[in-house]
Parts: sequence; structure tokens; C-alpha cells
Amino acid sequence: MNDPIIKTEDLRFSYTNAEGESPVVLGGVDLQIEKGSFVAVLGHNGSGKSTLAKHMNAILLPSGGKVYVSGTDTADEEKLLDIRRTVGMVFQNPDNQIVANVVEEDVAFAPENLGVAPEEIRRRVDEALQAVGMYEYREHAPHLLSGGQKQRIAIAGVIAMEPECIVLDEPTAMLDPVGRADVLRTVKQLNRTKGVTVVIITHHMDEAAQADRLVVMAKGKVVADGTPKEVFQDVEGLKAVGLTVPDTTELLWQLRQAGQDVPLDALSDEECARALYDLLNN
Repeated sequence: MNDPIIKTEDLRFSYTNAEGESPVVLGGVDLQIEKGSFVAVLGHNGSGKSTLAKHMNAILLPSGGKVYVSGTDTADEEKLLDIRRTVGMVFQNPDNQIVANVVEEDVAFAPENLGVAPEEIRRRVDEALQAVGMYEYREHAPHLLSGGQKQRIAIAGVIAMEPECIVLDEPTAMLDPVGRADVLRTVKQLNRTKGVTVVIITHHMDEAAQADRLVVMAKGKVVADGTPKEVFQDVEGLKAVGLTVPDTTELLWQLRQAGQDVPLDALSDEECARALYDLLNN
């Protein structure tokens, strides 16, 4: 097993609202994200998943417990730049991350701020845009692009920093199905070909199903952790915390309830079709 790139120990977080109350958002989270892994964090609004994401590169600091990035305590202010270089963040709304009027200038923005040499910036920008399939748009104006294209530009801007880990907080929330598929394909390819650790925060079951590991959050705690096939088999447990399961799993679960002998781990459309074919032939 690889060393964890991100580790939380009894991570707790609360804030004081306008009424002077301090609701608990994270209630003691112990989690390790291994280098090179592709992890989805699934949960409803209010589950704490986005708050957890913001602790992964020290946008937020714990109210209690610890967060470590490559062994560095995120509470160490002197190491903040190193932490942000190691873990890059991509947010829901790409418009909030795009700062320039030309695509390639936007992607160059973060490396320039990090003091990277101009010829190295040129290489990084070209490679990052090629990695997200947007190189031919390098001289375009970002505001003229589609939502999915903008999000890929935002991802390229993070890639150009050459982080070891990218955390994407609901990156497809504002996109149509085509844009969602594009972004997911892009981050999977980054993980597979460049070995970048990917953590995707989502409430979409189909996105969560494509990760190698699935962490489910509810009420500020981790309630399930395993491969998507393992986690989604606990249909009752997920429904108990207000989550559904992928349509394939739901169909097989309903058949099981009706007394049919079908596997619950046939997650993809192809696996589900095979299970139904076998059932009908038996």
C-alpha cells in the first residue's frame, strides 16, 4: 500500500452562525487517501463532504483533530504554499476560477504566481491543455466556451501547477450530461496516465460508481468506505441515510426482494445485462 497523500485524524469542524450557534459539520473523520488512487466522496447536501474537501488543501483548518498532506500538518502556516502545491482544488463553478480573457493566459496564471520560469510555464500550459483536450482552444476567450469546456480549462489551470493530488468539489454540478461525461473522462485519464491522485466530491451515483474507492458521508461522519461494488451492495444502509443506489443495483435489489437469485455487485450496464440474461436463461 502506498503512503497516504492525505490523512485526517479525528477531524472535527464547526463554525459559529449568525444566531451564535455552532453546528457540527464534521464530527470526527478518520480517513487516508493513498497516493495515485481515485476516490469518490459521496453524500447529500449537508453531509460534510465539501467541508472535508476544503480541509484537504487548508482552505479550512480543523476545529479539532488533524489533517496531514504528505505528512505536513495543514495548521503549519509556513507550509501553506507547499500544501497548496501538493493538493490543487477545482470547484463547482468554473467561472469562479477563470481569471484571464484568453484560455492559455488563464492556465498560466497559477504557475506565474508560483514563480515558475517562462519557458517552463509554456511547457506546462501546453501539456495541461493537451491533457484536458482543450489545446486547440488555447487562444479562445473562456467566457465563450461551454460549461464543460470551462470546467476543463479550470482543471488545466490546476494541472499546470503540477500537484500530486487534485480535489474536485462537485465539479459537474453545473454541467449537462455531455459536460459531466467530458470532465469525468478527463480526471480518470489524469489518474490513469499521469498517476495524479484524484478525489472527487459528488452526489451523483454514476460518478461515484466510476471511482476505485467510494467514501460515503452522512451527518459529518464516514458511514461507508470500500470499492463502489462493495458499498452499493448495502442498499438498505444507503437508503437509511437518504441516498439512492445506481439504477443497475436498484433493479437487481428489487429482483432479490422478489426472491430472484441475482448478484448485487453487477454495477455496470454490461454486468447488469449479463446478470439478467443469466437469470432469464435459468
